Amino acid sequence: MREFTYTITDPEGIHARPAGLFVKEAAKFDCTITIAKDGKEVDAKRILGVMGLGVKSGQEIVLKTEGKDEDAAMDALCSFLQENM
Repeated sequence: MREFTYTITDPEGIHARPAGLFVKEAAKFDCTITIAKDGKEVDAKRILGVMGLGVKSGQEIVLKTEGKDEDAAMDALCSFLQENM
């Protein structure tokens, strides 16, 4: 299992458009991918779960990957977060 902590820098937080793109990126991988905020953990491949976290700018999330392609997933999703959120 790999874990990455990231602070959201987008002024609007995780809103619909980047959340949709993030979920689409996460869906490319077979491993289990979760996002957690304030102790609540959701499936990163489900848009309603990601949006339901209500992540605002300046808040911290924890991204976790576990499974056969966890390294590739973590690398791709970390890059996505840093470039888009």
